[in-house]
Amino acid sequence: MFRSDLMAGFTVAMVAIPLSLAIAIASGAGPEQGLVTAIIGGFFISLLGGSRVQIGGPTGAFIVVIYGVIAEHGYEGLVLATLMAGGIMLVAGYLKIGNLVAYVPGAVVNGFTIGIGIIIATSQIKDILGLQMGKVPADFMDKVPAIWAARDSFNTSALLIGVATMVLIVLLRRAAPKYPGLIVAVAITSAVVIFAKLPVDTIASRFGELPHHLPMPRLPAITWDKVSELFPSAMVIAFLAGIESLLSAMVADRMIGGSHRPNAEVVAQGVANVASSLFGGMPATGAIARTATNVRAGGRTPVAGLVHALVILILMLFFANVAGYLAMPTMAALLILTAWNMTEPHKWRDHMNARHSDKIMLLTTLILTVLVDLTTAIGVGVSMGLAMRLRRRKTGRAKWSDPER
Repeated sequence: MFRSDLMAGFTVAMVAIPLSLAIAIASGAGPEQGLVTAIIGGFFISLLGGSRVQIGGPTGAFIVVIYGVIAEHGYEGLVLATLMAGGIMLVAGYLKIGNLVAYVPGAVVNGFTIGIGIIIATSQIKDILGLQMGKVPADFMDKVPAIWAARDSFNTSALLIGVATMVLIVLLRRAAPKYPGLIVAVAITSAVVIFAKLPVDTIASRFGELPHHLPMPRLPAITWDKVSELFPSAMVIAFLAGIESLLSAMVADRMIGGSHRPNAEVVAQGVANVASSLFGGMPATGAIARTATNVRAGGRTPVAGLVHALVILILMLFFANVAGYLAMPTMAALLILTAWNMTEPHKWRDHMNARHSDKIMLLTTLILTVLVDLTTAIGVGVSMGLAMRLRRRKTGRAKWSDPER
C-alpha cells in the first residue's frame, strides 16, 4: 500500500506543478506562490483532512477572487484575506457548519463555476495569442476591449504552441489516464520553444528565476481597516474552499467506495489556509482533478497527498530553474482546458432540462459572476435559492378560530 501511495503521490505532484504555476500566474501572483501553496496547503489538507485521498493546493475557482483582491489591495492584502478565511473555516468546522454546505443549491454552484470558467478562459487569451499588452483588466467588460485593442500584436508561434499543448494533453489523458501526461505535454511544447528559439515568452523571461527555498513564515500586517475591507473577500474564499473541498471529497468517496468527514475536512482547510498565509502563499482547497488523478494512480491513504507535497518541495529546492523554461502559451493552454472542464459540458443538457426556477438561478449566478463579481453572485444566488425553497414548501390553509374573549 505504501508503494502504491508513493507512486500516486509522485504522479499527482507532476500534475500539480504546472497547474500550480499556471493558476498563480493567472491570479496575478508570482509563480513561486503557486508552488508554496501546493506544498504547505497540500501537506496540511492531506495530514488533517476528512478524506483519505484528498489532494489540496491552489485551484482555478480562486483565480477570479484572488485577481480582484490583488488588484485592489496588493498581494499583502491577499495574504491577510487568506489568513482570515482560514480562521473563518476553523470556526465553521468547530461549529459543525460543514454539514450545511449540502444545502447550497446545486444550480448556484453550477452557475458560479461556469462563470469562473468563462473568466479564466478569457483571461488566457492574451498569452495563448501572444498579445503584447499590459496587465489584463480584472473587470470582464474592460478585458474584452483591451484584448481587442492589442490584436495587431498577434503571435502565430504562441497560438501554435498553445493549440499543440491542448491537443497533446487530451491525447495523452485518453491514452494513459493513470500517468501524468499533462507534464509531458507541457514539457514537450516548452522544449520546442527553447530549441527552436521561437519568439514566445517563458516563465523565466517574464518573472525571472524562481526561488530555490520556502520563505520564512511571518504574520501579515493586520489593521482594523484592512480586516473590515477584506472581510467580504475572506468570506468568499472560505465559502469557495468549503464548497470545492467537500465536492471533491464526495467525488473521491464515489471513486474509492468510502465516506469522508465533512467537518474534519473544513477544519483541515482552515489550518491549511492559515499555514499557507504564514508562508506567503495563496488560498488552498481540495482539487477535484488532482484528487481524481491520485485515486486513478493508486492512492488510497493520506500518505499519497503528503508525498505529493514533499515531491514538489524537493523539486522546488533543487530544480526550480527548470520550471523557468515553461512557455507562457503552454500555461494558458493548460488553464483554458481547466476552464472548459470546470464548466462540465457533459451536464449542459441536464441544466437545460432542469426546472424553470433552477435555470433562472443558474443563469443569474453565472451572469453576475461574469459581469459583476463573485461575492454578489453567491449572495444573490443563495438568497434566491432560499426564497424558492420556501416558496415550494407546501403549507395547508391556516385554521383560524375566534377567541373565547
